[in-house]
Parts: sequence; C-alpha cells; structure tokens
Amino acid sequence: MGFNPELCRNESEVESKLIVQYLLPQLGYSPDTWHQEVAFGTIRLDFLVFATKAIPFVLDTNAPMSVVIEAKHPNQNLNRHTRRLRRYLTSLNVRYGLLTNGKEIKIFKRVNDDVHLIFQCKGNQVEDKIDEIKALIGRDSLTSTETSASVPTINQPTSLNIQPILHLNPEPQRQQSMKTIAVYHNKGGVGKTTTVINLAAAIRKKGKRVLVIDLDSQANTTFAAGLAKFADEELDDIKDSNVRHVLQSEDFYPIQEVARKSQFNSPEIDIIPAHISLMQYETELNQQDSSKLMLLQKLKTVEPPYDVVIIDTPPSLNLYARIALITSDYLIIPSDLKPFANQGLLNVKEFVKRQNEFKKMINKEPIEILGVLPCKISTNARFVQHTLPKRREVIPRRYGLNIMDNVIYEREELAKCTEQVLIVGDMEIPDPRSVLDFKPDSTSAQEFEMLAIEVLKKIGIQP
Repeated sequence: MGFNPELCRNESEVESKLIVQYLLPQLGYSPDTWHQEVAFGTIRLDFLVFATKAIPFVLDTNAPMSVVIEAKHPNQNLNRHTRRLRRYLTSLNVRYGLLTNGKEIKIFKRVNDDVHLIFQCKGNQVEDKIDEIKALIGRDSLTSTETSASVPTINQPTSLNIQPILHLNPEPQRQQSMKTIAVYHNKGGVGKTTTVINLAAAIRKKGKRVLVIDLDSQANTTFAAGLAKFADEELDDIKDSNVRHVLQSEDFYPIQEVARKSQFNSPEIDIIPAHISLMQYETELNQQDSSKLMLLQKLKTVEPPYDVVIIDTPPSLNLYARIALITSDYLIIPSDLKPFANQGLLNVKEFVKRQNEFKKMINKEPIEILGVLPCKISTNARFVQHTLPKRREVIPRRYGLNIMDNVIYEREELAKCTEQVLIVGDMEIPDPRSVLDFKPDSTSAQEFEMLAIEVLKKIGIQP
C-alpha cells in the first residue's frame, strides 16, 4: 500500500494513513511491537515503538524503547515541536524520534542530552526514501543493536519521577472501577440535558460518586446544574475555568481544579461546566495535538474519587461529540422516537463506528451502547397504549439498536424543576433542582430512580 500526503487532512489521518497503515508495516513493525497514546507521568507519546516484541509487557523505566513517533496536523510547522521531542528522547533515553505532519518527515537521533536531525524528506517522497528510513529505524536494523546493547536506564530517575499511566497490556476497560457514560444523539430537543441531570442525581442518591461533564457549547447542563447564577455577563465566573481549559492544556487545569460542587441535588454532584466560548475554540482544538484524548487522560487521574462519569454532548458530529465517545465506556441515546430522531440514529451508528475504529488503535475497548432511551414521551393514554409500543418495536427491527426498559415521560415537574429561582432583594437568581429533590414522590422522580437502577446494572455496578 502506498502513501499519498494529500489524503491527510488532519492529525488523525496522519496517524492512521501515514503511520499505522504505511510506515509501521513498511519498517517491519507488527502490532505487538508498537503502541499508541502511551503516557509516562506528564509525558504523553503518540506512538512508542520497540525493536523487540512488546506483548505481554508492562511499561516501565526498564522497557527497551526504540523509537518515538509524533504526528502533527498538516498545517503545523514541525520545527515548533523539535524541543518537545528532544525532551521525550532524553528523558526516556530513547534513541530515535520521528516527527511528521504528513507533508514532511524528520528523523532525529539522541546524542547525550541533545538530538541531531539525521534524515528528512517530503511526504510525497517517502516511498522513494523508505529504504533509507528502514536503514535508520527499521525493525531489522534496530533488532541486532537492541539485543546486543544493555538495557537502557532512565537518566536521573529520582528527579524525573516517571510512572507509567498506560500499561502496554492494559486490562479491559470493563474491569476498571470508574464507568464513563456519554449521553448522545445528533438530533437536538430529545431530552439529553434532562437525562444527564436527573440520571446523575438518581445515581448519586444511590450512594455512588458522580461527576458530570458538560461538553455542549450551549451549556444547558451547566445551567440546569445551577452553576450559572450570574445575571450579567460581566459577572461570568465560568469563562476562565471550564471544560475548554481541560481540553486545551496538557499541564494545567486538572479535573479536580475545574470541577465545581453543585447544589441542584442532595447529596451534591461535581460538575465540569461548559461555556459558549467552546464554539470559537473548536478549530483551534482540532489542530492541537491529541486534544481528542486530553479528557480521557485527565480522567485517569481522578478514577478513585468517582464511580460514574456522565458526559453531556452537543447534538452534532463535531469534535466535542467525538471526544465524548472516545472517552466513554458506554452510550445512552435519548430519543423521542419521532421520525426525525429515528432517522438520526443512522448517523449515530456510523459516528460511533468511526470512533470505535479509532479506539481500537489506542487499545481502548469499543463503546458499548446501552440502548435508545425513550425520552420526552407523551403521557396521552391512547398514545402510550397503542402508538408507543409500535415505536419501541421499530428501533431494534429497523436500526439494530437495543431499546432501554425504562421510559422518561414528558411531565410538568420535569420542566418546572429547572425553572426554580431564589429571590434575593429585587433579584431573581436561578436555583434549579433535580426532579428527585424538587418532587421526590413524583412519577418523574420514580422513573429516573428506575432508570438509574437499570443503568447501574448494565454497567456492572451494584445499585
């Protein structure tokens, strides 16, 4: 298979089309000798390649690491990333590094505490130059020196404090204690925010520790959780610390710092708020190295405090929806089961399929669809008795998706609970409540309690 740099329109395609599909096989590396998205503390590598077989293998400081490969967006200047690659090679004692944006390929060799450029070519020259690249970093070229050389050690390990975050033989995602659920449909108005807020509340009342992440620039979950209590944009205290900052910065804005306690439910729930500025930063984040994996990596650092993470998503096929599906273990698809929402299920299935292909490349299990959740359903007796069963039956038959056992009906208390306000002097301050706090004995509260039980059982947590 050849390589055409014109087919690489973004960083993800540089990774998949140049590195995974062309370079690694041409250089003699089989899937058991390289790994994607490997992290040592604050150092996160796009690809880590071994001259010797790396599975079964646990990543540690004695691992015989041979080549670091870093992929960049085609529009990025590789010279801007040389210093960071030098830090990777010298800190981890790796001999070679390859830097590429698809249009250009550069190979560096570590010499003591510096790196030297030893090869470069244009992306459209890579097929003509592949023998030269093999001679430098091909598996056959490195195997003899790898086996004869002593196992490398890390320079100054006490000050570096390198600890592996990702094992090269990771346990399946399902065995991890923290479960992450995305609530997603690419059609708006189907009850995503209602589901996120009240499902989180119901799970929290079961004694589970819950984190809610709002990834929608409309910030409906942020408002419904009572975090936007300002009446004037000049008093906006969310704009300087929200989910955008989590995605944008590798070294700053950890989950613990950005998450806020919300009193919309008792017990309180931690929320990472969204902000309308997400819209204007999407293009920038798309070009930023591995922004799609930033949330996944940062959640690894807070796994002990939380049992369940629930992510609200935008009703689109954009970067933020993609980040949510890449990060999550499970998916709930809320739907009013009307024709347009049903037709959108085809888009959802295709979108999930594409993200699962990417997750396979990074050794993360595919997202498991818990089912389509009937939401915002009319309580009309005739509709419930005759029409709803037919609409439920259509989902598995026509779209091949499971439908969840529970139904969330459109009731007055669900609308009113998010409209609650506090009167302070002559001001009205938003004071939304979960339906389980607003009317704990209501039918809606019972529906979400039953939904929480169903969800917890399906993700392997005892209700």
